[in-house]
Amino acid sequence: MVLRRLLFTLLNNPRLIEKLSESRPIRLAAQVTASALTRAQLGGREATRRLLREGGLARLRETFLRELKDGARAQGWPRPPGNSQGPVAPPGP
Repeated sequence: MVLRRLLFTLLNNPRLIEKLSESRPIRLAAQVTASALTRAQLGGREATRRLLREGGLARLRETFLRELKDGARAQGWPRPPGNSQGPVAPPGP
């Protein structure tokens, strides 16, 4: 409890935050984070372009919907009208 209060007090000190932000390890961590985010964003854009170019977006949609329907059926969806109980148990052997 005392440690939490001490950390809270330290992290709400603008001067300390300013000094930490100028330290080498924090700057390096920020650069690595920014680099990873930028690389992920560029990779996502390239994957999107590839999907659109190859017509894979329609295939992705069809696969997603098929898997969603299969999963819903496995859970007993759609439920028959008037059945307000939980998921239907699968039939026994």
